[in-house]
Amino acid sequence: MLEVRNINTFYGKAQALWDVSLRIDEQEIVALIGANGAGKTTLLNTISGLLRPASGSVEFLGQRIDGLAPHNIVGLGLSHVPEGRRLFTDMTVRENLEMGAYTPQAWKQRGKTCEQVYKIFPMLKEREGQLARTLSGGEQQMLAMGRGLMSKPRLCMFDEPSFGLAPTLVLEVFQVIQALREQGVTVLLIEQNVRNTLEISDRAYVLENGRIALEGKSKELLKEELIRKAYLGL
Repeated sequence: MLEVRNINTFYGKAQALWDVSLRIDEQEIVALIGANGAGKTTLLNTISGLLRPASGSVEFLGQRIDGLAPHNIVGLGLSHVPEGRRLFTDMTVRENLEMGAYTPQAWKQRGKTCEQVYKIFPMLKEREGQLARTLSGGEQQMLAMGRGLMSKPRLCMFDEPSFGLAPTLVLEVFQVIQALREQGVTVLLIEQNVRNTLEISDRAYVLENGRIALEGKSKELLKEELIRKAYLGL
């Protein structure tokens, strides 16, 4: 579904990604783990068109997308739920959701899609008319995830969806991600909660200093000494 080949991405003259390659097959959950500053968010921003790679390529569903504008990439079926939620705080829950359906095809189906999102996050239905800034941190995260689903994506990329949440809400976020896969949505997941991430994902990539340091099946990576020492504290 997604193939990233040897991309190099810069911020000005500073290189952030070095020959990064990865692939995601349909209906997989693929994890991207690494320390803060390793380049994880930069990679997602490059895939979604917010950054242009200096070299290399990104293909989605067989089409090269590394030269496309972000809204065109969304229209192809790739959604990006960014770190920090990035909600429209003075707009209502419903208005925030509808902002996620701004592509022409998604806009026509926004009512039906909204009801589907409400089934995943019933709390959003109850707070439909509330301003986003009045929601709790957990509720805001659910809204950000719901907004990302409004474009009816084939592949959804989540950047730190459980950051700052209470443990019970963290478990709920992971349950939602698993449920999305069962509904046919492919997931690329960045998470600091490494154990839970590796337990629900099929495969994982470890990014260190802008380079892929390790990759493999998630259950096997849980046994790797590098993962156990650096990320699980064992």
